[in-house]
Amino acid sequence: MSIDNTKESILGVANKLFSRFGFHKTTMDEIAKIARKAKGSLYYHFASKEDLFREVVSIEMANLKNQLSFIVNNPDLNSSEKVKKYLVKRMEILNSAANYHETLKADFFEHFHFIDDLRIELDAWEKENLKKLILQGVETGEFAIIGDIDVLLDIFIMVIKGLEIPFFLQNKYAKYSPHFDGLIEILTKGLSL
Repeated sequence: MSIDNTKESILGVANKLFSRFGFHKTTMDEIAKIARKAKGSLYYHFASKEDLFREVVSIEMANLKNQLSFIVNNPDLNSSEKVKKYLVKRMEILNSAANYHETLKADFFEHFHFIDDLRIELDAWEKENLKKLILQGVETGEFAIIGDIDVLLDIFIMVIKGLEIPFFLQNKYAKYSPHFDGLIEILTKGLSL
């Protein structure tokens, strides 16, 4: 088996175990055993359990960005449709991103400092892409910006991130997902002319 296949195998097993048992209850010994790899193989690819978990979460975030980029760059949608689809797709993807949920839980009890750079990068990426959508909407006359766009974007991101705790940790996603259209209408109404 090649080095790349070994790394992918480790990541696949780690993803499943971290998703099921969480960061703290999953050990490198368990990952090695289930992946049928020597523990040394894990440490060859990942310096620590934190590095391995960080890579697993990074893959979830890359998946999120790839799917959202498709919406942002879709020429067949107007800006209002893009914002709505972006928000719905974001929540759908994050609902199934169990390891991302683990980082949210950690914020209540302890802080995964080794995830901070991933979060900061995701925030910057989202801000840039939402800015692109809003400016496209301003150009087409769909949206109007009142005040500083960077402040607007920061608050917009705070609002959508504020939904993550009740949706994903308090298991309210299924209850509220049928009402996303109404929620998104509230969020986008303030941008409309």
